[in-house]
Amino acid sequence: MTDQYVWDLQEVDETQVALVGGKGAHLGELSKIDGIRVPGGFCVTTDAFRRIMAEAPSIDELLDRLSRENPEDREAIRALSAQIRLTIEGTVIPGDLVSAITRELARLGEQAACAVRSSATAEDLPTASFAGQQDTYLNIVGPTAILQHVSRCWASLFTERAVTYRRRNGIDHRTVHMAVVVQRMVFPHAAGVLFTADPVTGNRKVATVDAGFGLGEALVSGLVNPDHFKVRDGQVVAKAISVKQRAVHALPTGGTREVAIDSQRQEEPALTDSQAVRLVQLGRRIEAHFGRPQDIEWCLVDDDFQIVQSRPITTLFPVPAPAPETGGQENHVYVSVGHQQMMTDPMRPLGFSMWQLTAMVPMHEAGGRLFVDVTRRLASPASRAGLLDVIGRGDPLVRDALETVLDRDDFVPSLPDAGPGGPPAGGAPAPIETDPAVVTALIERSRVSIATLERDIRTKSGPALFDFLLEAFEEHKRVLGDPLSFQAIMAGMEATWWLNDKLREWLGEKNAADTLTLSAPDNITSEMGLALLDVADVIRPRPEVVAFLQGGVEDEGFLDELAKLDGGTEARDAIEAYLDRYGMRCVGEIDITRPRWREHPATIVPVILDNVRNFEPGAAGRRFEQGRQKARKKEQDVLSRLRALPDGDRKADEAKRMIDRVRTFIGYREYPKYGIVSRYFVYKQALLEEAERLVQADVIPEKEDIFYLTFQELHDVVRSHQVDGRLIQQRKDAFRSYHALTPPRVLTSDGEAVTGAYRRDDVPAGALAGLPVSAGTVEGRARVVLDMADADLEAGDILVTTFTDPSWSPLFVGIAGLVTEVGGLMTHGAVIAREYGLPAVVGVEQATRLIRDGQRIRVHGTDGYVEILP
Repeated sequence: MTDQYVWDLQEVDETQVALVGGKGAHLGELSKIDGIRVPGGFCVTTDAFRRIMAEAPSIDELLDRLSRENPEDREAIRALSAQIRLTIEGTVIPGDLVSAITRELARLGEQAACAVRSSATAEDLPTASFAGQQDTYLNIVGPTAILQHVSRCWASLFTERAVTYRRRNGIDHRTVHMAVVVQRMVFPHAAGVLFTADPVTGNRKVATVDAGFGLGEALVSGLVNPDHFKVRDGQVVAKAISVKQRAVHALPTGGTREVAIDSQRQEEPALTDSQAVRLVQLGRRIEAHFGRPQDIEWCLVDDDFQIVQSRPITTLFPVPAPAPETGGQENHVYVSVGHQQMMTDPMRPLGFSMWQLTAMVPMHEAGGRLFVDVTRRLASPASRAGLLDVIGRGDPLVRDALETVLDRDDFVPSLPDAGPGGPPAGGAPAPIETDPAVVTALIERSRVSIATLERDIRTKSGPALFDFLLEAFEEHKRVLGDPLSFQAIMAGMEATWWLNDKLREWLGEKNAADTLTLSAPDNITSEMGLALLDVADVIRPRPEVVAFLQGGVEDEGFLDELAKLDGGTEARDAIEAYLDRYGMRCVGEIDITRPRWREHPATIVPVILDNVRNFEPGAAGRRFEQGRQKARKKEQDVLSRLRALPDGDRKADEAKRMIDRVRTFIGYREYPKYGIVSRYFVYKQALLEEAERLVQADVIPEKEDIFYLTFQELHDVVRSHQVDGRLIQQRKDAFRSYHALTPPRVLTSDGEAVTGAYRRDDVPAGALAGLPVSAGTVEGRARVVLDMADADLEAGDILVTTFTDPSWSPLFVGIAGLVTEVGGLMTHGAVIAREYGLPAVVGVEQATRLIRDGQRIRVHGTDGYVEILP
C-alpha cells in the first residue's frame, strides 16, 4: 500500500530518488534483484519532510542565514546547523503523518525492533557518495521511539558535516530533502562491507570484504580492525584475520551496546572462505544490476546474507571503453596523455574530442582524460624495448608501472615482432644536418599554414564550417607529423641524452646538458616568459598605470580603460602586442574549451605586477645573455677537461658536435605545441561564432554549452538545430565530478591504476623522491600554487605545483626553483626550467600535499629529490 507519505520498500525503485532519497531508492531496487535479500520495511517520503519543514517555525530565516555564511567559518556553521536541527526535532509531527507511519509499523509488528535510517535526495548518487553524513539509528523499539528517531533523521540533513559538504560542492540546502527508511532490525552473527572493486588499486576483478562479529557498527566506528579478504575469480587470493576484541550487539529492550568477545573467539575468522566467495557472488549480481562497482553493507544471519546498503564507489577512475574490434575481451594497458602533456585536469567533451581528432595516434577517453593504448607495442619484444626506453627517459614512474604490468606473465601476451619499435632512443644522431636554417624553415612552414587557416576559415559557417574543419584537422596532422619536424625534435632530445650519458661516463658529471642548453635560440616558450618582463619594463615607470592594475581589473574592457590613463596607451599597446603573439595560450591549453589569455587578458596582470615589483629594467635581455654566457663557459670547461683525458681530442670533438646540435635543435622542441594551440584558437573562435548563432536561434541558452558536446555531436546540432538539454546537464555534472578523480599514469582494462616507483637508494630519509630535470641545488620558501591566477611570488621563492604547461613559463622568470607532481625530462616545465637555469625536480608524488605553503625546502635538481627543512 502507498500513500503520499509512506511507501513500502518493495514498491520503490531507483528512479524515485526525489521521493525516497538515494538510500531508499537503492534499497528498493536491491529488493527487486533475484537472490538478494533485503530486510523488509518502508520509506517515509520527502513529502513528509517538506511538510515538517513548512510547519517548523523560523526555518526559512535560518536557511537564509546558513546560505550566506562563509563555509570556512566553522563556528558559525556549527551554531546555525545545531539551531536548525533543534527546530526540526521540536516540530510536532501532524496526526495524519503519525497514523501513516504507525500503520506501516503495525505490519512489521507493533514492538518489532527497527533500524531508522536517513535517506537524502543528494545521497549515494553515481557521481557523489555522501556516506556517513546523515544519521542511522539501530534497534529502535516501539512507535513512540521510532517517531522520535524519524525526526532525528530529518534533522540530520543539517549536521555540520553535511552542511559544509554541500556548501563546498555547490549544492543548495533547499534543493536537498530527507526521506527516512524504517526496516526490520536484523541481529547478525557477522557484518561488514563488500567492495566489488578493489578501492585502493581500482581493479574491477578483485573484490574486497571487511568482516567483524556482531553489528557492522563496530567496523564503521573503528572499534575493531576487521578481517580482510580479497576475492578474485571465485577464490580467496589473500586474507588477513584480525584479533577482534570487541563487538556491538543489540539490546533486547532497544539500542545497542559494546561487548567483549570471548578470548577463544577473538582470532576466529568472522567468515569462512566459502562464505566470503558466496558474498562476492551476490555482490557481482548487485554490481551487474546497477551497472557499476558497488560499496555494499551486509549482515550474516543464520548463514544467510542480507544486504542493508549498496552505493556506487565514486572514487574509482573509469576504464576507457574498449575499441569495437577487440570485442572487449582482450586485456589492455593505457598510458596517460595528460602526464605527457603536463595537463592532468579533466577536459570537457569538445576539448578531448578535438584533441582526439588532431592527435597522431588513437586516444581513448575516461574520466575526462585521454589515454593511449600501448598493449600492442608492449606485446612485441622489439617495440616494447623502444617504448620502455623512450618512456623511461621521460618519466621513470610510467616505465616502472609498465614493467610492473609486464611482470604479470599472463596480462600482456607476447606477440611476434611486427616491425620497428619506434624512434631510436639515443646514440646514433638523426640523419639531418646541424643547421639552424632547418629550424627557421620549419617555423616558417608552420606560420604559413596557420595564416592560410586564418584566411580560409573566415568565410565558413554552418555545416560547411565542420566540413572545412575536418579537412583542416588533416592539415593539422600533416604539419604535426612532418618527418623533418620529428627529426629536429629527436635530434635535440638525442643530443641531450648523448651529452648527459657521455659526460657522466667521461667526466663523472650529472646532467651536464642542463647548463649547456641555457638560453638556447628559438625557444618560443622561454621567449614568452622573457617577453612579459619587457611588458613590465613599459609599465614600471608609469605609476598611474601600476596603481590601476594593482586595484584589480576585470577582463571586460580593462585594456580600453588603460588607454585613458597617463602613459596608458603605451602600456595597452605593450600588452596587446604580447597577446598578439602569445594570447592563444592558457593553463590547460590542450583543452580547446579553456579560456585563452586573449579572451581573459586580466589573467596575466598579476604576473606583470610581480615582474614590475621583482625586476629592474632590462631584465629580459640580461637574463638571456647571462644564460648564453654560462652555457658558453660550461662548453669551454667541458671541452678543456675532455681534451685532458686519454683519447681526449676525439671525445672533445664528438662533444662539440653534440653541443652545437643540442643548441641548434633543443629550442624547437617547444614550437610544435605553439603551432597546435595557435591553430586551436582559430578553430575555437570559429566554433564560438557558430555557438552564438545557436544561442540566437534558441537552440542552446549559453555559448559555452557547446563545450559539453563532442565535435561530432556539435556538428549534428548545427545541422539539425536540435539538442538534448539533459545530455548537456549530465555532461556538466560528470565534468564536475571528474575533478575529484586523480588520473593514473598507467591504467589497465581491469581498472587497476598502476603506480610506478623510483626504486632508488640514494634519497635521504624523509626526502621526497622525484626526477631530476634541471641541475643545481637551491633552498628557499615553498609557494604551493594550484592556480596560476593565485600566484604571489617573491624573488627566491620555489614554485610547488601539480603541473606546469607552457602557460606557466612567465612565472619561471621570477622563481628560484621548481617542484611538480607531474612531468618528465622532456616535458615543457623541464625544458623551460633548464632554459632559465632553475633547479627542478618533477614527478614528486603528492608534492602539493606533503609540502606546506611557506615551508623552507631544498631542491636537489641534480640528484632528484626535495628536502623539507625544519
